[in-house]
Amino acid sequence: MKRTILMSAVLASVFTLTAGNALAGKPGFEKCTGIVKAGQNDCGTAKHACGGQGTVDGDPAEWIYVPEGTCEKIVGGKVKGK
Repeated sequence: MKRTILMSAVLASVFTLTAGNALAGKPGFEKCTGIVKAGQNDCGTAKHACGGQGTVDGDPAEWIYVPEGTCEKIVGGKVKGK
């Protein structure tokens, strides 16, 4: 019983830390939508909770980090939040 509680606490901590890092962004990068291949998205959307769960190529709701200034140079790319 104690082992199950401990494992639950450890997993909850890991998920919290991972989600915080994903939402914080990456210095020198921007979120780019419309270019992501299925299963290659960086974070969740209204359709799912995690990165890597996008199901179609080029979905405008899915995004991936790219170096700043790169997104709008890619055909179909649009900077998220701009």
